[in-house]
Amino acid sequence: MVLRKVLIITYYWPPAGGPGVQRWLKFVKYLPEYGVEPVVYIPENPTYPLVDKGLLAEVRPDVTIIRQKITEPYAWASMFSKGSTKKISSGIIPNKKKQSLIQRMLLWVRGNLFIPDARVLWVKPSVAYLSKYIKENGIDTIITTGPPHSLHLTGLRLQEKLSVKWLADFRDPWTTIGYHKELKLSASAEKKHKALEKQVLTSADAIIVTSPTTKKEFEALTQRPIHVITNGYDVEKVQKQPLDDKFTLAHIGSFLSERNPEILWEALAELIGENEAFREAFQFKLIGAVSQEVLRSISEAGLDSYVNSLGYVPHETAIAEQRKSQVLLLVEIDSPDTKCIIPGKLFEYMVSERPIIAIGPEGADFADIIKSTNTGVFLTYSEKEKLKQTLSGYFEEYQKGTLRSHPIGLQQYSRKNLTGELVKVL
Repeated sequence: MVLRKVLIITYYWPPAGGPGVQRWLKFVKYLPEYGVEPVVYIPENPTYPLVDKGLLAEVRPDVTIIRQKITEPYAWASMFSKGSTKKISSGIIPNKKKQSLIQRMLLWVRGNLFIPDARVLWVKPSVAYLSKYIKENGIDTIITTGPPHSLHLTGLRLQEKLSVKWLADFRDPWTTIGYHKELKLSASAEKKHKALEKQVLTSADAIIVTSPTTKKEFEALTQRPIHVITNGYDVEKVQKQPLDDKFTLAHIGSFLSERNPEILWEALAELIGENEAFREAFQFKLIGAVSQEVLRSISEAGLDSYVNSLGYVPHETAIAEQRKSQVLLLVEIDSPDTKCIIPGKLFEYMVSERPIIAIGPEGADFADIIKSTNTGVFLTYSEKEKLKQTLSGYFEEYQKGTLRSHPIGLQQYSRKNLTGELVKVL
């Protein structure tokens, strides 16, 4: 069978770690089964805030990968403050009142001098290189995935130059993403961001988004077809794990400053004070980068002695720890801007057979997914008593040895099935 070639332009690719790499790594894994040959274009010398070399084993051995050098401002910025640069590049923005002078400077430079983002210097050389490659290799369709959203500008220029079909995939929104307003943008910079966003949305042949809310937001800006293809779960080669002896509540992934659920710390502190059995059995497991603001709030609630922080671990290890935990925690920022965010780890959570406690903004898209799949409980930031009742109920099931989730309808979120949805758009 002759496969149709599609060029995928992405910044994040193994050995990059974190959720940004998973989406297209998995699409590339399954595209050939649908008659599509993926060609992946990535930077030769990227600056990844997270590295997971274990993901290299998941790259198809037969996939064509092409690389070109990138000029990385984050590499320059790390000379001033390596720690701050790493956090900002991964989306961890320090609390406004506690930002150092260097952090404020880095945020201003990032927002006002590098529009739409710090990888914008890769656009011009990428267009020059890919124009020739596309012509020589019979490629008629390209896909750009952001963030970084500067990659969409590469797609825009290639479309103008070659008249190729172009799909723009938005793993996260552009100007409405949570950290955008933290970049200390001038009025002219904000105007330029919005103008570029609209140009991309009105030029791409099709738009792919990961949530219904983002689709609704973009429909106000463009008449182009918009398709919702969420993230999903894959078949993980992880041995069955024995459950933790402790009543572990586990959070996997980055715990950002603005994702600081005070109601959770209060609820846990009260349950520890009220229930001796809970106090003896409880453990809070943190896997991934955690902001200092969150750690401070945990400490102020008197929960330090219950915390088991493993830091950032390879994806395979994270999956194993997730399946060992008694209950899984999902937290999103309490803001209308984050209603559209459906964290990628949600889908891995859903197939773990462990119940989920999710805290987020009212009307969050992921609340509907949790409810429809019967995989846990969603609460807003104002529902502390309901949160306490949920924790108590799960603890009672833990004591009886019957604690687990009973999911339904998960197949629609399998990576293979979602790749089939992508091919329909192609």
